[in-house]
Amino acid sequence: MVNVSRPTGRVLTLLELLQSGGTRTIAELADRIGVDGRTVRRYVDQLIDLDVPVETVRGRYGGYRLARGYRLPPLMLNDDEALAVLLGLIAGRRTGLATDTASETAAAKIRRVLPERLARRLDAVLQSLAFTRPSGESITPDTGTLLTIADAVRHRRPVSIRYTDRDGRRSDRTLHPYGIVSHSDRWYITGADPGVGENRTFRLDRIHDARALPGSFEKPAGPDPAERVLSGFATASYRHEVTLRIHGTVEQIRARLPAGIASVEESGEDPATERWHHVEIRAERLDWLPAVLASLDRPFVIERPDELRDLVIALADRLTSYARQTRG
Repeated sequence: MVNVSRPTGRVLTLLELLQSGGTRTIAELADRIGVDGRTVRRYVDQLIDLDVPVETVRGRYGGYRLARGYRLPPLMLNDDEALAVLLGLIAGRRTGLATDTASETAAAKIRRVLPERLARRLDAVLQSLAFTRPSGESITPDTGTLLTIADAVRHRRPVSIRYTDRDGRRSDRTLHPYGIVSHSDRWYITGADPGVGENRTFRLDRIHDARALPGSFEKPAGPDPAERVLSGFATASYRHEVTLRIHGTVEQIRARLPAGIASVEESGEDPATERWHHVEIRAERLDWLPAVLASLDRPFVIERPDELRDLVIALADRLTSYARQTRG
């Protein structure tokens, strides 16, 4: 129950009274809350500042009412709930789902209706919070596009999209969307492209003019959306095609070469058994691979390209020279 002895509690009580419907006079609101008319007007101004659409009704029986169709439940959060909401806003900003402005204004609105004791404690958490790895470049998808596609995923409806690829080429497509995936500070939609008869993955921030289409589709059995996105990255066309044989368990290999980077041939045998695995990697650059292979600390054979073999030998030579150095 809201404590109406505090200003925040009285503002929430005012909101509850307005949500019950109809027009409430200033005298009625003042009597129910236990304040004077001027204070009621100040509380109404606070609700309007929070984007609650309170309308003023003029005349003998005038007062205040909420705009038609609007309803907002009172915000009554305990410590755990309030912290979860605010941390969620931070996470949304770092993953590119929400803009800095939207996250900051939403957090400010939540904080303003919290008891001061709880607000101060949450401020202490947020001010002392640090991340060990700075977020990468995040590009926020268009909110309307995200909501349209999410609704299509839920109801299994096709969507029409206008897409701009990484080379700036635009195309109009129809997509049967399976799911939305967040990966490496980017948001993706994966699904079937009937125009080409293949499963495809698209970046959400490159989609424009998403529109739901009539009809429906059946989602096929198989990998979940996240697995589809990762496997698509591992098999996409890149400048270098690398083929390796690595001796170890699938878990050991995946620890350094996850599904979004490499495809690992599995024989169906016990995955805990060490054996030779065929591994394929597609990459724009090769300079990062020697250090990754060294960190595996497992026997490996480079089948192609020869350029990678040269890079690994050069890294081994540098490490050997470093290790032989003595303090001068």
